[in-house]
Amino acid sequence: MQEIRCGSCGRKLGEGIFQILSIKCPRCGTINSLRALSPTPERPGASDSMKANDATRSPSHTPPRRERL
Repeated sequence: MQEIRCGSCGRKLGEGIFQILSIKCPRCGTINSLRALSPTPERPGASDSMKANDATRSPSHTPPRRERL
């Protein structure tokens, strides 16, 4: 569980698991709006596989340039 504190005065407002939360601090009256971080991808690194292949290519694998006539 994640500890939730006021962004202005630091008072502990609660603990929990949340996606989106808006809570008013009873001490200072600040409205604290919190949002959970983006979830991790279902298959970590799946979208990075193409980038990794491009980075490991050496210049010898590039097609030869054609001369214009």
